[in-house]
Amino acid sequence: MRSSGHNLDVATQWAEPAQPDDWRWQLRHALRTADALRVSLDLTDDEYAGALRAEHAGLPIFVTPYVLGLCSRTDPECPIRRQIVPLALESREVAGDLRDPLGEEAHEVAPNLVRRYPDRALLVVSDRCAVYCRFCTRSRMVGRGRGPLPLRDLEPALHYLRRHAEIREVIVSGGDPLVMTTGRLDEILLALRAISSIEIVRLATRVPSVLPQRITPELTSMLRRHQPVWVMSHFNHPAEVTPRAGEALEALADAGLPVLNQTVLLRSVNDRADVLERLFRALVRRRVRPYYLLQADPVRGTSHLRTPLQRGVALMRALQGSVSGIALPKLIVDTPGGMGKVPVGPDFVVEQAPGRTRLVTHRCVEVDYLDPPES
Repeated sequence: MRSSGHNLDVATQWAEPAQPDDWRWQLRHALRTADALRVSLDLTDDEYAGALRAEHAGLPIFVTPYVLGLCSRTDPECPIRRQIVPLALESREVAGDLRDPLGEEAHEVAPNLVRRYPDRALLVVSDRCAVYCRFCTRSRMVGRGRGPLPLRDLEPALHYLRRHAEIREVIVSGGDPLVMTTGRLDEILLALRAISSIEIVRLATRVPSVLPQRITPELTSMLRRHQPVWVMSHFNHPAEVTPRAGEALEALADAGLPVLNQTVLLRSVNDRADVLERLFRALVRRRVRPYYLLQADPVRGTSHLRTPLQRGVALMRALQGSVSGIALPKLIVDTPGGMGKVPVGPDFVVEQAPGRTRLVTHRCVEVDYLDPPES
């Protein structure tokens, strides 16, 4: 598709140096209305209708000047614009659409704490993000509440974690935990680190790609005190890996914070092998490991952004052998209803017989693998 091939490797409309390198300034000057978007972008009728609807129902509009600078002003097929500008199609429901596709409400074991696996849990600490992506899994809740939660509101979740020592890993999410102040995030991490059974903390964040100004020395210094902390970033298109975003990623790596990236597969955004290859190579150059290529969750009103599952399988087949193993993520389906993540992908097994498996390589060559004798 034409749009996913846009060669937007750097900001194209607003030069980054013209903006104050301050994350609070970015948040204060974010666009929040249909009319504000229409001043900055040549909106189509469908986009303007969708933006008007978003002001009053569903997922709100929130676009920082930095992200706006990655958009084409004139082209509605711009892959960055498709992720952040509402369409009237968001009011359409199709078979399989769900309000809560991952069953998080059904798996909430304490207020703001979701447990879908035996050894880990998800802690929701805010309903605010640096940008509201139109495919958001938690569009039912983000952007409409109080923002970052005070520690007292997280106490029931912390109490549950203290009583369940089998939970070894906590994913801090939201909203986006890095949109809150450093001090408030520090309090949350201190509370988690006081629970001896918690070994790993993960921060799920879109900030490096949409608000890289937030990755400050103050923030990275604080995060280093709570190691081991893993950062789960979210880049969907090579245009998002700007020089400023690259600096943010390198600052995290230099601070000893491993960064794994989760890319959502999106129609007319990144559903081409060459686009994904450019993205994954750009991330690896910044010491970021492509971790998951996620089949987009069946969130109500997002069918126009989702791809058939077989599209992802075909893309993984095309990427196999084209990029190195460190640049090749797993294709993952987070199954509806909160039943857990399932890896899917092309089948390279051609034939199986006792003691022998025939495989096909990325060069379309068939090769036999012989099992060792049992004794």
